[in-house]
Amino acid sequence: MKLLRRIGVTFMALSLAMVACTKKDGTIGVDASSGKADSIPTMLTRNVKTIISDSGMAKYRITAKLWLVYDEVKVPVWKFPHGLFLEKFDRKFKIEAHVKCDSATFFQETKLWRLDGNVEIKNVAKDEFLTEQLFWSQSQHKIYSDSFIHIVKSDRVIEGYGFESNEQMTQYNIKKVSGIFPVDEERSGIGKAK
Repeated sequence: MKLLRRIGVTFMALSLAMVACTKKDGTIGVDASSGKADSIPTMLTRNVKTIISDSGMAKYRITAKLWLVYDEVKVPVWKFPHGLFLEKFDRKFKIEAHVKCDSATFFQETKLWRLDGNVEIKNVAKDEFLTEQLFWSQSQHKIYSDSFIHIVKSDRVIEGYGFESNEQMTQYNIKKVSGIFPVDEERSGIGKAK
């Protein structure tokens, strides 16, 4: 009997909560006029590991601790507040490039990615790009930043402020170059006899 009362009380509490959260249009959710709609995601996914394929071929793997989707807001976004790790595969399923950051935001309407904090990219040529903030416009097919950038190539290190690149990070322009340094031949393996 006590169990039935507890179930009844729980059901009544849930019913009251649903009525309290019913919008004017009859749907259930947080009333946007309360100012709390922006803080509640429409989807929350933990420990994300997903493969993205194209024409039946695995192209990318995305790994994230937390993925929040905010669809019912003025500016719909996806947020990855605990970081994002993306790997790009070649035809033999070997990793040929990767992107890593401390947090990421994807603006759905403009198809713009913003990567923040310890952004690290390794392209197919094995060049490494390190910066604090990076933008990737899928609609304009370009990657850009106004932040300090540190690029490690096989034969030199380039540093500067601001850059623009193609999506593959193979053709880029640094706006304000602050230094180009040759890589130590012994450390890089250049000039070693095999």
